[in-house]
Amino acid sequence: MCGIAGVFNHSGVKNSIAPEILKKMSDAIIERGPDSDGSYISDNGSCGLTFRRLAIIDLSPLGNQPMISSDGNYAIVFNGEIYNHSEIRQELMELGYQYKSATDTETILYGYRQWGAGILNKMLGMWAIAIYDKPKGKLFVARDRIGIKPLYYYNHAGNFIFGSEIKSIFCHPAVHKNLNLNELPNYLNFGLSSNRTTLFEGIYKIPPAHYAEISSDGNFKLERYWHPFNEKLAIEVNSLSDKQLQDKTLDMLRDAVKARMMSDVPFGVFLSGGIDSSVNVALMSELMSRPVDTFTVGFKELEKYNELKYARQISALFKTNHNEILIDDKDSLAILDTLAWREDEPNADPVCIPLFFLSKLTREKGTIVVQVGEGSDEQFAGYPWIIQHYNVHKKYWNKYGALPKFLRQAAYSVSKPILNSTHRTLALDYIRRAANGEQFYWSGVSIFSPSHLDMLFGKTYKSLCGIPAKYADSLHKEVLELFPKADYYQRMVYLELNQRLAEILLMRVDKVTMSHSIEARVPFLDHKIVEFTTSLRADKKMPDGKTTKYILKKAAESILPQDIIYRRKQGFAAPVEEWLRNQWFSYASDEILNSYFVRNGIFCKEYVERLLASHRKSKANYSQQIFSLLMLSIWAKKHF
Repeated sequence: MCGIAGVFNHSGVKNSIAPEILKKMSDAIIERGPDSDGSYISDNGSCGLTFRRLAIIDLSPLGNQPMISSDGNYAIVFNGEIYNHSEIRQELMELGYQYKSATDTETILYGYRQWGAGILNKMLGMWAIAIYDKPKGKLFVARDRIGIKPLYYYNHAGNFIFGSEIKSIFCHPAVHKNLNLNELPNYLNFGLSSNRTTLFEGIYKIPPAHYAEISSDGNFKLERYWHPFNEKLAIEVNSLSDKQLQDKTLDMLRDAVKARMMSDVPFGVFLSGGIDSSVNVALMSELMSRPVDTFTVGFKELEKYNELKYARQISALFKTNHNEILIDDKDSLAILDTLAWREDEPNADPVCIPLFFLSKLTREKGTIVVQVGEGSDEQFAGYPWIIQHYNVHKKYWNKYGALPKFLRQAAYSVSKPILNSTHRTLALDYIRRAANGEQFYWSGVSIFSPSHLDMLFGKTYKSLCGIPAKYADSLHKEVLELFPKADYYQRMVYLELNQRLAEILLMRVDKVTMSHSIEARVPFLDHKIVEFTTSLRADKKMPDGKTTKYILKKAAESILPQDIIYRRKQGFAAPVEEWLRNQWFSYASDEILNSYFVRNGIFCKEYVERLLASHRKSKANYSQQIFSLLMLSIWAKKHF
């Protein structure tokens, strides 16, 4: 696990890449790779690559990057892990390639030389890659299928500048910080920016499952190389019995956990005591001769948020080497500035707070690699709202949407003041979506729905309110272009995987764990498992229409206690509702009301004040909204 950055100059100006700029870009992300660094500038001066290394595989200097082919024609920087690199390595050796190291990096380098972009379809793992192809005079960059590893870029005035983190890109003198107002509504609704651009003007993302090629004449080509839909697989898996599905699920997870135990440094598991992390511990325990190292975070007060007793139960059952850290409101408040910087963009998920301390504990205990449980809820219908939304859509949405538009709009006008006064924001937004002919499902739950964005934005900025609806619609269209036979449930899963999971959850895992120089691996997001679960019909995943994670729970009965599997879902959370109502209230109010956005009239001060007052007086729980505004305000203070 590492950090990468670089510059590809396609302006025709020779020797325009300065070594000191590459060094600055590398040093900006030193936490991603404290073990070593390195840079490369091509002979013609058109390409510069830089790298920070967190040594995981082949700890010798032979694993250092940038790595250059023996003929000097190809150079690579790579962030991630390729779990099947040994198999690909064997294939390449049979083709005559000679290795100098035991790294997966060298396998990617030779694999690209042999198969071009086709190497991506052979790889199992997570990655952000940049390869300079000297014979073709181009730069090749790629991001893994699910978007576990980030890759940002800026492409303007003859410079293609990229990095694992945005802060690297801003080290280049050609790049300046400007707010991307068009992305602001997506952050406020979804909790983070969309999957192709950012809150910084001109800074974009290579989307998951895409690669790009930039030629010496500046031509930029972005291509998708994978999607999770497979019609043949769908026919096969939907014909399986419940028992066969459960057995296959557990077998695939066992293989995924085993593959992600590849490491030359200590590794462990983030353990909450929920089913996902407990499955990771159980399966890892089967494969190890020593105790699994487990790590858990809890709260000194407000114990209703703690899952410590469940984590301790799993630890005792599997005899793990268990480690805990307890935090409170003061600990958490002290790191908000750090989070805003480390995350590059504001992340509206308060789970970033306990995750920060969990990562800190893990590194202090000497563990470098951890397995985490992200991706399970999206694939196995683990969120109650997924089942709720699916049932509402199936039973009511099409009938309601068939009503004449004037009736739908009249229903919205009548219900708006009533639902606003009772703080039923989600119900109101469903009625609004129907009235405007928008998509029913947008991924997760809106933090600020367009109705509330209309109240939040100042008069000059109200035109921005419709942007989240357009983005949601574009994701639905994308599904149907990739797989025209997708039913509505499959479309919902696609949106979850491509927005909330990739942009909020996986980015919080990457940015926060890497800020403590540890690598997080995600067995539930093995792409073969994603293809399998995406192929399943709704009635296979939710046979009774109400039980979350039905298949996974049944599959886990052979390895976990019933009270762990079937306990009420609590979720990994932070008590920001109480903190923002009490200890944090004055601080949050000052930060938000004096923020860049309120000062410049982007946000309506009076509406923000009403929001804060309603939460303080317990009239409603607006902690999601206030926390998102707080992190946005801190982020803007640092950058603008």
